[in-house]
Amino acid sequence: MSSISTHVLDTGLGRPAAGVPVRLSRVAAGEVAVLGEGITDADGRITDFQPGLESGTYQLWFDVAAYAGASGQSMFFPEVTVTFTITDERHHHVPLLLSPFAYSTYRGS
Repeated sequence: MSSISTHVLDTGLGRPAAGVPVRLSRVAAGEVAVLGEGITDADGRITDFQPGLESGTYQLWFDVAAYAGASGQSMFFPEVTVTFTITDERHHHVPLLLSPFAYSTYRGS
């Protein structure tokens, strides 16, 4: 069984993105089932998403608009959804790098 964590960094401001609402869902047979929700901590992290995830397709949805409003910024993308597949039992870390007009993500460690 796998586990998932995330880390959001505001590259425009050069600091962790604290207060970003994030939702973890599983995608199967065209259905999306929410497994958990959280808000990034002062270091921009959520480390306690539901452990024990089986192989399959998952999504992390980031409410960028809520973060932008709370931090007094304007962001071109109001939300980001990262869809990924778990195929093994390792820990999966999915960071998100934000800036006002772009975002990127990768498979972290």
